[in-house]
Amino acid sequence: MKILPPVSIEARRLLPSRWDLLAAVLVLGFLVAFADTSRFLVHPLSSISGDYLKLDPADLPGYALRTSLRMLIAMGVSLAFTFTYATWAAKNARAGMLLVPLLDILQSVPILSFLSITIVWFLSLSPGRILGAELACVFTIFTGQAWNMAFSFYQSLRTVPPELEEAGRMFGLNAWARFWRIEAPFAMPSLTWNMMMSMSGGWFFVTLSEAISVGKTNIALPGVGSWIAVAIAQKNLPAIFYAILAMLVVILIYDQLLFRPLVAWADRFRVSSEPSDEAPQSWALTVYRRSRLLDLMTAPFEQMMRWSYHWQPPSFGIKAAVRDVDSRLADIVWYVVLALLGLFAAWRIALFFGQAHFSWSDAATAFGYGCITLIRVIVLIGLASLIWTPIGVYVGLRPKLTALVQPVAQFLAAFPNNLLFPLVVSLIVFWNASPDIWLSPLIVLGTQWYILFNVIAGASTMPQELRDAAENFGVKGWLWWKKVALPAVFPYYVTGAITASGGAWNASIAAEVASWGDHTLRAHGLGAYIADAVNTGDFRHVLLGTIVMSFFVVVVNRLLWRPLYWYAERKFKLT
Repeated sequence: MKILPPVSIEARRLLPSRWDLLAAVLVLGFLVAFADTSRFLVHPLSSISGDYLKLDPADLPGYALRTSLRMLIAMGVSLAFTFTYATWAAKNARAGMLLVPLLDILQSVPILSFLSITIVWFLSLSPGRILGAELACVFTIFTGQAWNMAFSFYQSLRTVPPELEEAGRMFGLNAWARFWRIEAPFAMPSLTWNMMMSMSGGWFFVTLSEAISVGKTNIALPGVGSWIAVAIAQKNLPAIFYAILAMLVVILIYDQLLFRPLVAWADRFRVSSEPSDEAPQSWALTVYRRSRLLDLMTAPFEQMMRWSYHWQPPSFGIKAAVRDVDSRLADIVWYVVLALLGLFAAWRIALFFGQAHFSWSDAATAFGYGCITLIRVIVLIGLASLIWTPIGVYVGLRPKLTALVQPVAQFLAAFPNNLLFPLVVSLIVFWNASPDIWLSPLIVLGTQWYILFNVIAGASTMPQELRDAAENFGVKGWLWWKKVALPAVFPYYVTGAITASGGAWNASIAAEVASWGDHTLRAHGLGAYIADAVNTGDFRHVLLGTIVMSFFVVVVNRLLWRPLYWYAERKFKLT
């Protein structure tokens, strides 16, 4: 006979708990904010022209809300791109031959180049309305977030321990179920930290994303980025301070409601037979787990996913037939397709140079500026690696310290370098110093955190058994770093270094030209070359500079980072 619980307990279950109330406040607050902002999209584009944006502190919360929603939407698109693009590249060797180099090129294309090429197309999607400008802004933020996440997920999928894959096959999981139950969870700790970095990267380029200025096209969407651009132009230091304060508040909210719950939830996927001694905690995750309201909202999606794990598409004998086909024929077809794509790209580039009437001196000038920027990037990435790798290992092995460092690192990574223009420009002018030297640190200001975040992610996933074994055998000092710490974080470091290197090239556009009021300082380099071309609307030189920058990034990745990547896969894969 079934024993029923007391009536008092049964009645209590029908009433909403405090967790339901908190969850309802969060959900309704998000829906109201989204609905209020979406009405702005149908307004005419002329309504934000001229001197529409005023530096009134009362308007700043609304601007911060709009910027936050744009970045959240871009994050969702970046996740969709990561789960499809990176998975395809990691799972299909033939596709990876094209997709991975293409990702190198995509991360090397500057944000301003993406914006200058796509702005007219996005505006044409909604003529005369703000929606087109909003889509252009979200796409620009997406280009600052997606590549880092895709590289991280690709690296994780390539280093999944073979015994986990074998266990999935033994339990009869299909490829779809293995992806969501084994591979994606294994990649989640690293992906979570790179999501934080990508969100911070969106803040880093938020001025270029919201204050759109390409040739004669000038659009200032209401947001923190446009606020910063206007404050710099007006030399308004109090307004810059208000923008910094608004950024800090938004980053803390994101940390508490999104990233800290993700870090605490992803800790369960660490590759270790022992639980973490100091598991990260999150009050928001407790709310999400104990709220029946959220359970009801997510139940259909959960049921659909559970059903998909058992669904087997009909093969109709195709699999057996495919296995009988000689794989060399498929290789030949794939190489022919790649050759045709390469020839088409070469033809378009040759056509562009032919129509642009470039001289050899133009190409030599862009290439020379690229060499100067290359030296800056290599030196600064090397210094950042020496500084942040040991710090990242130290922080990653201490969950409580990680919880403290996490929001601080997010804020520092999100800090746009143009907020330092007042100080940097004033000091350079006062001391009559060389912009070629003293503007250089601005390049690595935002990108150095890619290294720190990835190393923290690697150290936090280090198996407890490995740490205990090193302690039992008395492995200490440099031997511990050489045999334990550095091998454990090396794959993560390489991922961070690749994205930091590509991000540094991108950041050179905002770092090699510094303006504060009427003072403008320029350092010689490819970033300044592209920035000047964008400001004058010279799209020929924008494309030339972009092609040269992509060439340098791809060559450096092929000769330096990619060999290290393959070495990390072979040497330090968990087995």
